[in-house]
Amino acid sequence: MTRSVAVAAVFLAAFNSMAQADFVYRPVNPTFGGSPLNSSHLQSLAAIQNLHEESTPERTSSQQFLRMLEARLYSSLSTQVSEAIFGEDALPSGTIAFSDQKVDFVNTGTEIQLTVTDLANGQVTTIVIPTVQ
Repeated sequence: MTRSVAVAAVFLAAFNSMAQADFVYRPVNPTFGGSPLNSSHLQSLAAIQNLHEESTPERTSSQQFLRMLEARLYSSLSTQVSEAIFGEDALPSGTIAFSDQKVDFVNTGTEIQLTVTDLANGQVTTIVIPTVQ
């Protein structure tokens, strides 16, 4: 019996010495003893989270539905514009207007030039897409 107790004590001592790794908790937040170099980073993250929470108001189910419907309609419209420019029966040039946006396109044979005009504020965006010959 003493022999088994001695063997158990040796195994326990060996296991105990192997299991004692030095895990030290070091806080990140300088308020709780962390590095003071983390303070500006943590403040920036908190400010961004606060802005995000303020900019996402609660929506009613009807508002969510209208938003999803609007996104779906714009998706369908963008598909039609894409087909007019790149599809099988693509036009060499044209203008597509909807809401307060106007899209002018010209296929020169080597590239497609898109000009998107925001009619509400006059902002113009030009996109040039090279075509594959």
